[in-house]
Amino acid sequence: MFYKNDEIILVECPRDAIQGMKAFISTDKKIAYINLLINSGLFDWIDFGSFVSPKAIPQMADTAEVLKKLNLENTQTKLLSIVVNEKGAENASEYEAVKYLGYPFSISEIFQIKNTNVGISESFERLKNITEIANASQKEMVVYISMAFGNPYGETWNYDLVLDWIEKIKQLGIREFSLADTTSEASLDDIKSLFEKCIKQFPELRIGAHFHSTKTESLNKIKVAYEAGCRKFDGAILGFGGCPFAEDEMVGNIPSEDLLDFFENKTDISYLKTAFQKLIS
Repeated sequence: MFYKNDEIILVECPRDAIQGMKAFISTDKKIAYINLLINSGLFDWIDFGSFVSPKAIPQMADTAEVLKKLNLENTQTKLLSIVVNEKGAENASEYEAVKYLGYPFSISEIFQIKNTNVGISESFERLKNITEIANASQKEMVVYISMAFGNPYGETWNYDLVLDWIEKIKQLGIREFSLADTTSEASLDDIKSLFEKCIKQFPELRIGAHFHSTKTESLNKIKVAYEAGCRKFDGAILGFGGCPFAEDEMVGNIPSEDLLDFFENKTDISYLKTAFQKLIS
C-alpha cells in the first residue's frame, strides 16, 4: 500500500453499499464479491455485514452464511460487523473471524429511534451491554457517532454535544470511534473544526470518518478531514449506498477509488468496479 504514512486505515463498506437495496442479492454473489475485496489487499478493514433483524434489513439476513465462506487465509484484512442490540452482538461474537463490532450511536433522539427502535438513553444502556459481550469475546468495539455533523430534524446539535457523548462512551473503555455524516449535513468548516476538537480533546482515541457524500464533494471532505488529523476513512466502491433510515437514504458513500487516489495508491481497481456493478445488476 502506498499510503502517505503507515497510520492510515481504509475501511471498505460493502454492507453499507448494499443494505438498502430492495432486490435481494444472492449469498453466493455476496461471498464472491467480498472475497474479491479481501484478496485485493487494498483495505485494512471490511465492513462486510450486520447481525440485525432480517425484517429490518432483509439484505443482511444471510450475514452468517456469507461469513462462513470468506477467504481469510493469508490476509491481514480485518472484518467488522454492525450490531444494534445484545442479540446481534452475541451472534457476531460466535465467530472468531469478526474482529470488530460496530454500533451506531445517534446523538439525535429521532434518528436513534428510526435506526434502532430505542431512544438515546436506552441506546446507551444497550451499548454498555454490547461492550461487555464484546470484551468477553475479545472483540473490539467501534462506535459510530451518527448525526455527528448536523441534524435535519430540528433537534439541538453542536460540537459540544458530540464531544460530551464521546467522553461518556469513552468511559466504557471504547477507543475506536467514527464520526458519521449520516445525512450528508457536513460542511467543510464543520469537518475541520470537529476533527480538530476531537483529536485535541481525545488524543488517546482513534476517531475515523464515515462520510455520506455526493461524488463532487468527496475529495474535499477527505482532504479537510485528513488535514485536521483524521487517519481512518470509510468508503465504498463507486460511492454507492447510504443509510436506509436517513432522510436522504441513498446519498452515497465516499468512493473508495477517491480514497485510494488521495493516498497515492495507483492500483487499478477497475475489476472491483465491474464486479460491484455486476453484483447489483
